[in-house]
Amino acid sequence: MDKPHMISLTGYQEYPPAEMSRRSAAFRSEISHRRTVRHFSGRPVNRRIIEDCIASAGSAPSGANMQPWHFVVVCDSGLKREIRKAAEAEEREFYEHRAPKEWLDALAPLGTDHNKPFLETAPYLICIFMQVYGYLPDRRKVKHYYGSESVGIATGILITALHHAGLATLTHTPSPMRFLNRLCRRPDNERPYLILVVGHPQEGAMVPDISRKPLGDICTFL
Repeated sequence: MDKPHMISLTGYQEYPPAEMSRRSAAFRSEISHRRTVRHFSGRPVNRRIIEDCIASAGSAPSGANMQPWHFVVVCDSGLKREIRKAAEAEEREFYEHRAPKEWLDALAPLGTDHNKPFLETAPYLICIFMQVYGYLPDRRKVKHYYGSESVGIATGILITALHHAGLATLTHTPSPMRFLNRLCRRPDNERPYLILVVGHPQEGAMVPDISRKPLGDICTFL
């Protein structure tokens, strides 16, 4: 096996302890205001903002650096309508036939149902795909390991970047989602991961009265 080609680490910025504390506290405060929104405005959003946020997501770590993600940004009103139609069909089947009572009870405080008007209202839908396998430059097929974990990390960075830019998001996962391959014209080696709805909140938008678990419930220091 050839020895890997390594280069010097650049771009890493170390801060004094006081500045590290200030930055971490400021980020905690900013991200604590992130909320999932289901009522979107149709106000346009500059495409460059979306491009920058997706480029940030593309910096995520991934298994063997395979970067097994593809982001399809949908802004065409006709295509958004087709995605809504297909998603609502799957959601209707889920709510009426497939979902166990325990799951419906868990969803009840969020006030969700099969109606998904935000899929048409929001200016952007970012359909995120996970590549199960890819191709080397010589066209040999290569399996992607830790694909779901890698795409999950990239999606988290994307949501955070969009929030930092001043936009609201909603993660939407109708199941199954294979219709997205057809509508977004994606190949068989890609599997739909989720739809990220992106835009400005509608004026007067409401969100569920819920809270986050405290640090002591989600973290253990050993």
